[in-house]
Amino acid sequence: MPAASPASSAASDSATAVGHTFSTRERYRGLIWLVSAAFFMQTLDSTIVNTAVPAIANALGETPLNMRSALTSYVLTLAILIPASPWLCDRFGTRRVFGVAISVFAIGSLFCGISQTLPELVLARVLQGCGGAALMPVSRYVLVRTIDKREFVQVMSIVATFGLLGSVLGPLLGGALVEYTNWRLIFLLNVPVGIVGLWLNRREMPEYRLDKAPRFDLFGFMLFAASSALLLAASEFATEQDIRWVWMGSLIVMAIVFGGTYVWHSRHTDHPVADLSLLQVRSVWVALSGNLLTRLGVSGMFLLIVLFLQVGCGWSPLMAGLMMMPQALGLISVKWLVNRMLVRMGYRRLLFGNTLIVAVLLAMFALLSPHTPMALIVLLVYVYGGFMGMQYTVMNTLIYADLDVKHASMASSMASTTQYLSMSFGIALATILMQTLLHGQGSEAYVGAFRWTVIVLAVITAIASRVFARLDKIPSPATVSSAS
Repeated sequence: MPAASPASSAASDSATAVGHTFSTRERYRGLIWLVSAAFFMQTLDSTIVNTAVPAIANALGETPLNMRSALTSYVLTLAILIPASPWLCDRFGTRRVFGVAISVFAIGSLFCGISQTLPELVLARVLQGCGGAALMPVSRYVLVRTIDKREFVQVMSIVATFGLLGSVLGPLLGGALVEYTNWRLIFLLNVPVGIVGLWLNRREMPEYRLDKAPRFDLFGFMLFAASSALLLAASEFATEQDIRWVWMGSLIVMAIVFGGTYVWHSRHTDHPVADLSLLQVRSVWVALSGNLLTRLGVSGMFLLIVLFLQVGCGWSPLMAGLMMMPQALGLISVKWLVNRMLVRMGYRRLLFGNTLIVAVLLAMFALLSPHTPMALIVLLVYVYGGFMGMQYTVMNTLIYADLDVKHASMASSMASTTQYLSMSFGIALATILMQTLLHGQGSEAYVGAFRWTVIVLAVITAIASRVFARLDKIPSPATVSSAS
């Protein structure tokens, strides 16, 4: 392992030398705010387009369901490029990589705001994803290196809350901008936010890097990227009226070949872009596979609810966005319960039970209709938000439970890759189900397709609970604290 640079060593020493008076959470408050802001900005941009989909589609001459490429292109780019973030940090340092990521993200947002056609918007979203790919893994890596392990769950709960707030407030802000201004402001607002982020990065981001980084696994990176892109391309064929089965099947076979080749390659290289040997740790593979299945079931819900309320129920974009606010209140209300619940129940029992509850709540959305009282919709969205807040926070910390800090960078990269890969396929799956089950163009057709789609997604989410049931007994944060 190459020796750490002086900047890295100094930052590491300051991170581990925790005094009796100040906790790491207090000493690095500015860093926590920076990371929380980055999570908020990234998740906001992942969902802010949802409420504006009908308006953007109308402006660009497309149908609402055809706009899925503007959603999936962003999150798939994140998933493909995130595995490169550990090497970039080792080679160039966390502060420089984070600063460049914010800059590219802001430039991509600018191009999104001036796009005139759907292909232009998709390309601009890809550029956005190139910048956003480093934001989450670098943030997690820096927090793991800097924050004391006894406080890590609490800090991740704070950060995850801001991230979830971004994903919930995104539809509201998008609806308000569409209704009262112009949809282009949805993207242009990221430019001044990016400028503030660059200033905070220079002040608060610690510098971790290696004097001599290992050689980048370019071949493995290309194999992984090709496999992911081919799978998403195959999903595009599944939405056509006359499905070209030969083309779709060929893309799936090629994706499997590239993926299998990467598995073989990773076992025969010293520094793979994704170290699959970490999957030998039970908590790691359970965290990744459970995260994948859970997000596959829930990632498309933001778009589905917005389409249900606007197209199926005839609500305005602003009203549809406002209906996401109860979810924000739900996730805020459980933020302070996460650490206490983990101490009392442990990872296995908490994730198993909470995932089943989320699946039941998803199925309950199938009971909604255009005549459902608003109070009942608000209550369901609020309760759903609370349990999803619990789910995301616990899933995001599980992967680090049994790992040494030296694997933190790779674990962060693999967790973020899994998250965004499952989000891209979750959105694609939700729109494919909607389009397959949609018979006709009226509001009643949208409501019927919505109901059956959420039932299928609920079943997928329930399967994830069986994955979490495979967990060994992992020490709770309180046990870790006393042991250390």
